[in-house]
Amino acid sequence: MENGTISVTHLNGIATVAFYHPASNSLPSSLLEKLTNTFYELSHNEAINVIIFRSEKGNTFCAGASFDELLAIQDAVQGVAFFSGFGKLVNAMRKCTKPIIGRVQGKSVGGGVGLIAACDYAMATKEASVKLSEITIGIGPFVVEPAITRKIGVAGTAALAFNPTQWQNAQWAMEKGLYAQVFESVDDLDKGVDILAEQLNTYSKEAVRKLKKILWEGAENWDQLMEERAHICGNLVLSETTKQKLHNFKNKN
Repeated sequence: MENGTISVTHLNGIATVAFYHPASNSLPSSLLEKLTNTFYELSHNEAINVIIFRSEKGNTFCAGASFDELLAIQDAVQGVAFFSGFGKLVNAMRKCTKPIIGRVQGKSVGGGVGLIAACDYAMATKEASVKLSEITIGIGPFVVEPAITRKIGVAGTAALAFNPTQWQNAQWAMEKGLYAQVFESVDDLDKGVDILAEQLNTYSKEAVRKLKKILWEGAENWDQLMEERAHICGNLVLSETTKQKLHNFKNKN
């Protein structure tokens, strides 16, 4: 449990992928790898038509990268490998042939915002604020930026990335296009997610698959792009400034 969990359930063509980590649903490398493999497996499972992507427990959808793993990075090879985890997951979601509905019950930071952007249709509660805080520790949201900018545009990404201590609320995120719908409560969110999943489950598989492929046009180079971005982060995280900021943040918390 300390390393977190991932569960996958199937029901009548609809799969639900749920992750949990005791540190505010942050994602260490092990969970990122498992989620990546899960999306590839579901993509090739002909019994699945729709995927719901969610986290479990608490009021945080995803706190982004594992802070402990960030602190443990000792060289560029480790750094690149760590940051590649989010890039590989985003690409798995992009390449997945099934529509992915993001069920966002609470706040998200950094890489968590990138995962929301990688969903094909994200639905959230009014408590689901977002923030990109990476620049405060000397790095940046380089790996997940392509997915975020694709959803909310350059101006929206800049508003988050250059104001890293400011939470933007769910209404802002919906107006920018990160969320398609915002609900008053978790119960309302779950009802909305179930209704949409059931609807998508009745539509032509081939039509839905082709629509998703068309909507992701222009991202065909992301395998290489994500690797390049991981190298940027992997080198920046080794700086003395970043190391000191990480230690200060850990001591503070």
